[in-house]
Amino acid sequence: MGDYKKGRGAQFNSANSFSVHRYEPDEPQEVIDEDFPKPTIKTQFFEETPKQIISRPSSPDIGFSASINPYQGCEHGCIYCYARPTHEYWGFSAGLDFESKIMVKKNAPALLEKQFQSRSYKPGIIHFSGNTDCYQPAERTYQLTRQMLALCLQYRNPVSIITKNALILRDLDILAPLAALNLVSVAISITTGNESLRLVMEPRTVTAGQRFKTMGALHRAGVPVGIMTAPIIPSLNDHEIPRLIEQAADQGACWAAYTVVRLNGAVAPLFTDWLLQTFPDRADRVLTQIADCHGGQLNDSRFKTRMTGEGQYAHQIAQLHRISCQKYLAGRKPTELTTRLFRPAGQLGLFE
Repeated sequence: MGDYKKGRGAQFNSANSFSVHRYEPDEPQEVIDEDFPKPTIKTQFFEETPKQIISRPSSPDIGFSASINPYQGCEHGCIYCYARPTHEYWGFSAGLDFESKIMVKKNAPALLEKQFQSRSYKPGIIHFSGNTDCYQPAERTYQLTRQMLALCLQYRNPVSIITKNALILRDLDILAPLAALNLVSVAISITTGNESLRLVMEPRTVTAGQRFKTMGALHRAGVPVGIMTAPIIPSLNDHEIPRLIEQAADQGACWAAYTVVRLNGAVAPLFTDWLLQTFPDRADRVLTQIADCHGGQLNDSRFKTRMTGEGQYAHQIAQLHRISCQKYLAGRKPTELTTRLFRPAGQLGLFE
């Protein structure tokens, strides 16, 4: 591991299935964000101006019908991230490019307000971070998520958020009023409480301890919060399910959910390479158990099975999660957000 690229999850640029060219970045950079380790590959930002910002996925496996992703690519560098292959559509690699070349949708707030003002818009819950984290490091500079949450408060449109970054607490002045109107819920993603594992698996994320503290702060501010223990990776973090849910319950979580890891597209060779470098002693077992959850394959694209897997091992994971929820979250349930308060013109002041 002498040439291991610290501060990054992927260790190389996987081939782009849409491109005949391939290159490896080698630029060092002094990191600005003191909350995260210094990466050995330079982060670059590309400003984009899409024509629309609300996506409407059709998958029956996800619990939302509309989502917003102000950033494409993610500096968190989670090696297992299912969103990595989407970077290929931009002409980049799902590997190092995904976490070091970030697309910034600068006109996202303007597009969202245009949608809210459209006569054809029907109010519904908008999910932030359906693909990449809306509170990744770039948000400190660009504040696109904050601007759009302010618009959701102004127009009284409900939002759900999933993040693994404590930066969300910066926006408590917006989230608390949204919560008072039953217009927001938050999921904090906590994959592992093992710091040694987190540092190599999710290199530019905050610690699990900070995430639990974030969960508690949101709860005390009246913001409904839950935990997403995802993804569950056999022989790496599956045994942590009960403890993570217990700690989340202690911080006020009202629900818990999970997914089983699936290595779609370029994620498979990236994850396999990472696994062989970081956990060579158990690599074969981990990959075999992942395949066992997906009909013998590392990836499963089938609706209704791809998120939770199937087979004996997937069943054991489901049972462990269910029993943990029964033990630590009994009597608690997710908040049902309202769409009845939407104001088409956003007439009143922001915090009225």
